[in-house]
Amino acid sequence: MDKHQQQQLSLAKCSRQKYSEWIFRDVPSDITIEVSGGTFALHKFPLVSRSGRIRKLVAEHRDPDISRMELLNLPGGAEAFELAAKFCYGINFEITSSNVAQLCCVAEYLEMTEDFSKDNLGSRAEEYLESIVCKNLEMCVEVLQQCENLIPLADELRIVSRCIDAIASKACAEQIASSFSRLEYSSSGRLHMNKQAKREGDWWIEDLSVLRVDLYQRVMTAMKCRGVRPESIGASLVNYAQKELTKKSSLWNPSSQTKVDLISTEHERLVVETIVNLLPVEKLAVPITFLFGLLRSAVMLDCTISCRLDLERRIGSQLDVATLDDLLIPSFRHAGDTLFDVDTVHRILVNFSQQDDSEDDMEDASVFESDSPHSPSQTALFKVAKLVDNYLAEIAPDANLKLSKLMVIAETLPTHARTVHDGLYRAIDIYLKAHQGLPDSDRKKLCKLIDFQKLSQEAGAHAAQNERLPLQAIVQVLYFEQIRLRNALCCSYADDDHKPMHNSWRISSGALSAAMSPRDNYASLRRENRELKLELARLRMRLNDLEKEHVCMKRDMQKSHSRKFMSSFSKKIGKLSIFGHSSSRGSSSPSKNSHRTDSRVIERTCASTD
Repeated sequence: MDKHQQQQLSLAKCSRQKYSEWIFRDVPSDITIEVSGGTFALHKFPLVSRSGRIRKLVAEHRDPDISRMELLNLPGGAEAFELAAKFCYGINFEITSSNVAQLCCVAEYLEMTEDFSKDNLGSRAEEYLESIVCKNLEMCVEVLQQCENLIPLADELRIVSRCIDAIASKACAEQIASSFSRLEYSSSGRLHMNKQAKREGDWWIEDLSVLRVDLYQRVMTAMKCRGVRPESIGASLVNYAQKELTKKSSLWNPSSQTKVDLISTEHERLVVETIVNLLPVEKLAVPITFLFGLLRSAVMLDCTISCRLDLERRIGSQLDVATLDDLLIPSFRHAGDTLFDVDTVHRILVNFSQQDDSEDDMEDASVFESDSPHSPSQTALFKVAKLVDNYLAEIAPDANLKLSKLMVIAETLPTHARTVHDGLYRAIDIYLKAHQGLPDSDRKKLCKLIDFQKLSQEAGAHAAQNERLPLQAIVQVLYFEQIRLRNALCCSYADDDHKPMHNSWRISSGALSAAMSPRDNYASLRRENRELKLELARLRMRLNDLEKEHVCMKRDMQKSHSRKFMSSFSKKIGKLSIFGHSSSRGSSSPSKNSHRTDSRVIERTCASTD
């Protein structure tokens, strides 16, 4: 016997004790009616005069002196039948929002309509519902709560739909009124909305949180159709989820070690899937931390794949406002798996990258404008790149983290997302330190993710002395460090030589000199191109010498593992003169093209020694 049936039996016992207050004492009862375990000793005449159903049951019974009758599945149980019986006896009682739904349903069940008696219970309850309840949002919510145990009859009588429509209309009207109250004139005389003023039209959010999830879903759907603000819908969803899901602390507390019983989480799973379906399409309608909380719950509760993919897509569209704590989604699968759910984060990054590409395609701006660091998509890309590097550094110490998973996370973002590779280098260094048994081939593969030319001076100095890096990586570090030193020297020479070197430096750094005409600039670029080709030819001639020296250095490194090797290595590199002195050309200043050419050469050098 469930709790609801126990309540009905207790109400039936109480009603039997109170019969003496409203039943005719001087006339003995001639019929006993059983309702949901309760027994009512009543009289036929008052019941038959108001209830068409009881009249038919008495008329169709073979025994005209029927003294006992059972009403099966009566909506509202013994409590509702007692009110109907009082109405038949002419006993006054108050119709309220807490009993009007029961009265409408029991009147329908007992056929207490105008066909059998004027001003009957059905019409009285309907009048109260239309004229009183549907004009008050709180009363509508209370009636919907009563309808939870009266479905499907309450749906057939349109009690639920009328209350839902009334709630949606009332909330929309409240928001419109609140918006008008926040209108004000600016100093220039223009009418605008004061965003700092407190919104008064969302007081209903707390009231709706008491509804059952199926009715809440219908109310939210009606509100969205009516045009209620997405921010208000989102605030209501957050409030409802916090009340329904925080009952199990392990759902929202990643550090909790409590195992969740999947059999007892059907309600939580339904709540998560319902809220995800109700999320507004607009970005930032709900906090991204809330979306990550839903995603953690969806993973833990094993919600549908479509539910989780929808959350990942929504998170990916606004990933630039996320934090590192948001990305640290615990893994709930196997004991031997990684500590954090790396696969889910990878799918989120893929969604972000695809969304970023689609937005760039839709823009009509030029290539230079779309690639500008000041464009919103590029700014978001920089933020997410920094976030990903921090995430990689956080998961790198995990002993169960496979190299392929680390690399797929690092490679998801495009190459232009990272202007500085210090964060990526730090994460890879942490991974190499935690996985010291990694083969040389895997370490080389991992270090290829780093563009050593984009390391800061401090990170470059650290990498040059990092014994965990493969030799080819150290070669690249030293190469780019010497290029940086040469560039610094060229800048100082440019200050001494004034105009010729100054103009060449500005052109080679990618900025168009305002003092030069387009024709002069083009000629200068052609000269620089010829010089780069000559330098490339000289580097190719020295390539064989470098390979031979590299083999010798590798033998030396295997024989002695002391740090003295690094100093001798630097001296040998200097003797090779791989960077070479500038030939007798018009400009000795470096350029971006020369950097890229040198980069390709050193990559071939490293590749040839693999």
